[in-house]
Amino acid sequence: MSLFTRSRQPSDTTGGGAEEDGAAPAPEEVTEAAPPSEAEPPPGAAPPSEAPSPSGGTPSPEAPSSSGGTPSPEAPPSSEAAPAAARPGRPGLRQRWPRTARGVTVGTTVLAGALVLFALLVPNRVERLAFDAFLRLPAEGILLAALLLALPPRPRRIAAVVSGVLLGLLTVLKLVDMGFYQTLARPFDLVLDWILLDDAADFVRESFGRGGQVLAVAGVIVLFVSLLVLMTLATVRLTGLMARHRPAAARTLLALGVVWITCVTLGVRITGVPVATRGTAEMLGNRVEQVRAGLRDARVFEEQAAVDAFARTPPDQLFTGLRGKDVLFTFIESYGRVAIDDPAMAEPIDAVLTEGTDRLRSAGFASRSGWLTSPVTGAGSWLAHSTFLSGLWIENQQRYRSLTTSDRMTLTSYFRKAGDWRTVGIVPGVRRAWPEGKFFGLDHIYDSEHLGYHGPYFSWTPVPDQFSLEAFERLEHGRKDRRPIMAEIILASSHNPWSPVARMIDWDDLGDGSVFHGIKKEGTDPKEVWKDPEKVRTEYRRAIEYSLRSLTEWVERYGDEDTVLVFLGDHQPVPTVTAGDTGKDVPVTIVARDEKVLERVEEWGWTDGLKPAPDAPRWGMDAFRDRFMTAFGPQGAPAAGASASRERP
Repeated sequence: MSLFTRSRQPSDTTGGGAEEDGAAPAPEEVTEAAPPSEAEPPPGAAPPSEAPSPSGGTPSPEAPSSSGGTPSPEAPPSSEAAPAAARPGRPGLRQRWPRTARGVTVGTTVLAGALVLFALLVPNRVERLAFDAFLRLPAEGILLAALLLALPPRPRRIAAVVSGVLLGLLTVLKLVDMGFYQTLARPFDLVLDWILLDDAADFVRESFGRGGQVLAVAGVIVLFVSLLVLMTLATVRLTGLMARHRPAAARTLLALGVVWITCVTLGVRITGVPVATRGTAEMLGNRVEQVRAGLRDARVFEEQAAVDAFARTPPDQLFTGLRGKDVLFTFIESYGRVAIDDPAMAEPIDAVLTEGTDRLRSAGFASRSGWLTSPVTGAGSWLAHSTFLSGLWIENQQRYRSLTTSDRMTLTSYFRKAGDWRTVGIVPGVRRAWPEGKFFGLDHIYDSEHLGYHGPYFSWTPVPDQFSLEAFERLEHGRKDRRPIMAEIILASSHNPWSPVARMIDWDDLGDGSVFHGIKKEGTDPKEVWKDPEKVRTEYRRAIEYSLRSLTEWVERYGDEDTVLVFLGDHQPVPTVTAGDTGKDVPVTIVARDEKVLERVEEWGWTDGLKPAPDAPRWGMDAFRDRFMTAFGPQGAPAAGASASRERP
C-alpha cells in the first residue's frame, strides 16, 4: 500500500505489510491524498513515524511503529504526503512568470500613486496645464495619508473608499471647471450652474447633430464613472501598501512633512511654481464660500429688484422723446470689445465699421457709440439681455429665474405700458417654447419656426442674420397702416462655433432662404476649424463682419426718419478668441436720422460713428435702462444722483 493512502487495517507491529520508504506512488493513488486536516506538520515537529510513546518506549497503537508498519486509521499521514497535496492543478501566473507578476504589481502601484497625485495637483484651468504643475508637493496628500495610516484597520478601509470617491469627484469638478473657463471664463457654480449642463447638451446637438450629442453625453458618463472607480481603487491600494509597511510609511510621511514646511518657509520654487502647495484646499475653500454667497444672493437680489425709479411713472410720461418712432433694440451675438481692440481683427473690423458709418451718413443717419460691461463672457446671452432690459445685474441663473417670475418692469415692458407701441421679438435662436417672452412684455414673438425660413442651419445658427432682418421687414416693419414698433431683435449668426458663416447676397434674392443651401456648402467645417485657435479667431471675425453688414445695410435700405436703432454686443466671445483677455466690455451704438434723438444723448459723451473710441464712456449694462428712460423722458437728461452714474469694474 502506498504511503499516500490511508490504511483501513489495524496497525501491524511486525512490519510485515509495510512498503519501502521512497517507493513511487501510483498515479491513480495520488488522487487519494489526505485531506488538508491531515497535512504535513509544521516545521520542527517530529514526523509521525518518529513520535515517541508517552513512556518513551515502544510506540503507542495511535502512532506508526518504528519498524515502518502501516499507519493506523487515527494517525496523520507521513511528512511525504504534503507535496502530493500541492501538486494538483496548474501553477498560477506568479509561479510561472514571477518577474512579470512582480512588474505588474509594482507598475499598478505606481499608476495608483500617479492617479492620486494627478487628482491633487491637476489645475482647473487649461492654460495652467504644464509639466511643472505636477512637480509640487501637495499638503492635502500628506495629511490624508497620515490620517489613513493612523486609523484602525476597519475604519481605515472605509476611509480609503470614501477618500477615493471624493478624489474622483474633485477631479471631475476640476475638469468641469476647465470647460467653464474655456467657455464662460469662470469656474462652475455648484449652486447655480446645473441647468447650464442641459444647455450645453442642447448646444452640442444643435451644432453637431443628435449623434454628436449622444457620443458626447456617453463619453462624459463613462469618464465620470471611470474616474470614481479608478480613483477609489487607487486610494485603497495605496492605503493597503502603507498599512503593510507601516514603519517605512510613517518615516516617509514625516520626511515629506518636513520638506513641505521647509519649502513653504524658504519659498522654494521650480520654474516659478511653488514646490509646496495647498491649492486643492484653497480651491475647495473658495467653493464653500461660493456656495454660501449663492445662497445669500437670493435675498440680496430681492432687495435690489424692489427698487425701480420708474415704477410709478404714468404711461403718458414714458418715452415722450420717442413718440411716433420705431425703436429697435438689437443684440449682436458675441460682439465683444476684442473684435475692435485685438490687433489681428482690428483692421478688417474697423474697415467694416468705417464703411457702415459712411454709408449711413450718406443715407442721412448719424450714430454715437460707447461701451457697456456685460455680466457674462463667452456664453449666457439671456443673462446679458435681461440685464440690459431690466436694469438689474443678472449674472447667474438663479437671478434670471427670480427676475422672470417677478413683477419687475423691463425696458420692453415699459414700452408696452406706454401704449403707443406694438412690441415684437425677432428671436431666431429660440426653437422651443419660451414662456419668459411674456415677462419681457412682447406682444408677438417670431422664433426660428415663424420667420418663413426654409434654408439650412449654419451650425448652431438656425437663421442667417440677413434673412432675419428681411423677415422683420416683411412681417412687421414694412406693413402699411401700422402703429410704431418697439422690437427686440437677436442676430445669431455670430454665435459660437462661427462655422460655417453665411455671406451677404442681394436682398432681392433672399426668397424663402433656400439660396443658403449652396452658401453653406461653401463654408468651413467646424470640426476642422476648432482644431486651430487661429482659424477659430478668423471665423469669429468673419461672423461679426457679416452681422454688422447685415444690420447697417438693413438700416440703409429700410430705415427712415422715424427709425431709432440701438445695437450692442451681448458678451465677449470664448477665451479661445479673446486669447486670455478677461474683460467683459461690449460696444453699444445708437443710430437715428432725427437730430433731436441724438441731442437727448449728447450728455452721454459717446463717440461719433459706429466705432467707440478706446476711452469712450463705459457703463455697467444694468445702468442702460435708467439712463435711456431718463434721456427720453420729460426731463430729457440724466437725473442727478440717479443710477446712471454706476459703472462696473
